[in-house]
Amino acid sequence: MSTLHSWQGLGRAAREHSGVLRWLPAVPGVPLSPDEDGPPGRPWQVDDPPEDRELAADGIRLWLLPEAAVPAFAERLGGVGVLSAAERARMARLRTSGARRRYFGARLLSRFALSEAAPVPPADWSFTTGRYGRPEPVRPPGGLRFNLSHTRGMLACVVSRGRACGVDIERAAAPSETLQALQARFAPAERAALAALRPGPRATQVMAYWVLKEAYLKALGTGLLRAPDSFVLSAPHEPPVRVYDPPGTLRPQWHLSLLHPGPEHVLAVATDGAAPGPLRLTRISG
Repeated sequence: MSTLHSWQGLGRAAREHSGVLRWLPAVPGVPLSPDEDGPPGRPWQVDDPPEDRELAADGIRLWLLPEAAVPAFAERLGGVGVLSAAERARMARLRTSGARRRYFGARLLSRFALSEAAPVPPADWSFTTGRYGRPEPVRPPGGLRFNLSHTRGMLACVVSRGRACGVDIERAAAPSETLQALQARFAPAERAALAALRPGPRATQVMAYWVLKEAYLKALGTGLLRAPDSFVLSAPHEPPVRVYDPPGTLRPQWHLSLLHPGPEHVLAVATDGAAPGPLRLTRISG
């Protein structure tokens, strides 16, 4: 049963540090309300009670935030003042209001998700970047790590303890030109597997391959700076999905999950290390 967010339901750190729950003026050019290229804003809620949102030592927590819920989520969490000066500057450089809204929501979501796993207020998290630009928390309690992804309509954040993690979310349907361009970046074995499928299932599997491959690359920390055809995944429709990196060499320490959080989106999570506990999904929905 959904639990409507009230003051008492805003998360552990937010409850303990009520000063962060304030509305701050928007920076110029950053939309905090619906506009012509985005969905209408709606109140937000978390679909799990607080006692079910704890992150176990071996747990993986996935958070989903619909783009439509970003304005209300931002207002209740503290607005742009929760972000660092560098985050606000980067957001202001984005060209479209939709891109700014999704970036803003994703950065707030990461802070909220981390604060649900540790007694740190959302505004107090600081971040550094790895060699290839992946953000990481500075001195994270309990070895917390996270990764973000967003596409039109949905934002995602995965949080783990002491293990690499990556997430990618995309629109489930894509134009044929996009599908062809993505397939061209796959390994030969993956392209051969796709060629054996009928057009309809093939389109679905192309997007599945893509989110799985990008989640893995994000977990590695390289993102798409590393070529997607430099490793091979087993067929997404025959789980568990295996990683062969380089091709022919099984990497059993990697665990990949494929999800369809709704009819319009497909999502993948990648983690390394010992077999993780169950992937726990929490939706922040309107």
